[in-house]
Amino acid sequence: MKVRATVSTSPPLFAALAESLERQIHEGVYKAGEKLPSLREIAALRSYGKNTVISAFELLVSRGLVEPRRGSGFFVKEGLAAGGAAEDNSSLHRAMDIVWLMRMQLRNEPGQLTVGDAFPPSEWLAGARLDRIHHKVARGGLGTLFRYGDRLGYAPLRHRLVRHLAHLGLDASPQQIVLTHGANEAMDLIVRYFVPPGAVVLIDDPGYYPLLGKLHLVGARTVGVPRLTDGPDLQALERLLKALRPRVFFTQSLAHNPTGSDLSRAKAKAMLRLAEQHNLLLVENDALSDFRSAKAPRLSALDQLERTLYVGSFSKSLSAALRVGFVACSPDLANDLANLKILTGVSSSEYAERTVDTLLAERHHARHLEQLREKLAEATQQAYDLLDTMGARVFVRPQHSLFIWARWPEFPDAQALAQTMLAKNIVMAPGNIFSVNSQVPSPWSRCNPHAVLDPRFRQAFDQLRR
Repeated sequence: MKVRATVSTSPPLFAALAESLERQIHEGVYKAGEKLPSLREIAALRSYGKNTVISAFELLVSRGLVEPRRGSGFFVKEGLAAGGAAEDNSSLHRAMDIVWLMRMQLRNEPGQLTVGDAFPPSEWLAGARLDRIHHKVARGGLGTLFRYGDRLGYAPLRHRLVRHLAHLGLDASPQQIVLTHGANEAMDLIVRYFVPPGAVVLIDDPGYYPLLGKLHLVGARTVGVPRLTDGPDLQALERLLKALRPRVFFTQSLAHNPTGSDLSRAKAKAMLRLAEQHNLLLVENDALSDFRSAKAPRLSALDQLERTLYVGSFSKSLSAALRVGFVACSPDLANDLANLKILTGVSSSEYAERTVDTLLAERHHARHLEQLREKLAEATQQAYDLLDTMGARVFVRPQHSLFIWARWPEFPDAQALAQTMLAKNIVMAPGNIFSVNSQVPSPWSRCNPHAVLDPRFRQAFDQLRR
């Protein structure tokens, strides 16, 4: 007889342990500069696994309470006053919690399976032949490779992007494109430019959680617009526009992270009408453009950058290590963002931009993208079949998707499920980390179709159920 598995909605063990230690630090049990008990001591004392204790200590480090000292252990940071808790609602504190979540997702330890991974497997991207083009990049730019690049970014790549955007139905000039250090810097520049402290900002909910951290850091009031299978909830969006009068809405039209959903054409047109009526700026993140049809509805193509900014990236289809992204917008705004880019980072990497331009110019690039989509489509369909046999519910089922938003009815708290799976060396991406209010339990998890197919995931899940 099988026993139905249940998971408590109470905070996961590592979070509870971190809260306990934080409280003791503020109460003076552990004083500034004092060494905390070792990982082994806490694990033995509380009967916790080593990963649980490590996760708790990393959370305390991210909150600025504890610092690691190589070979010595973890110490309470100097300068912390006992008797008064840190300002839990401070923008930096909230942003650092997001940083900790990002570190957990980016961590790649030996033997670990990252089911919530946000990238295609490295062997799929090897078809871009990054290893063969470095000599071309160096040979073509010896005069500039040892200097800062142009403030707008490498001109030939911007010209190439004009042709790429035209293929998507978006008419732009090279002066409307600013190359950035990945899509993340593009969004960071936009946040710095448009979002003063206390401003109301709308984002998809669930949505891109590094963006949440950026908005927390500037002290914005972040409000979520529920994401449905065909895009944002328009009724909720209209209510928020009337009640809060926000200036900016960050959204992802296609291959949405984390749900994998796509914006319908009818809803895209309705969003643009609302934006015009309420003087709303739409920031469209299309970082997975290469995984969707050029004819798919994009807000920026329908609007032609009147009330939209278009953010793109090559991290998912070429290499995240190159860190090349861009923002397309009006010429005046592009000029201002380029100036802001100088102030915050001087310039983006011309070497990386030359590398991307060379890769895009290669004759096999189109074939690489075709093979990438074919592999993803095959893995996606197999992952749907597997998840069905595991009793999962899938939010939406595009033909191919880098993200599958799934839930298991017997596990109502995905974060507690993730903590249990972490003990089995399986790293999941629970839904609450993508939400504006991460304290509310979510049953959903973001799943990578290729990672889901690894037998270790099914085996660990079956063991948990038993």
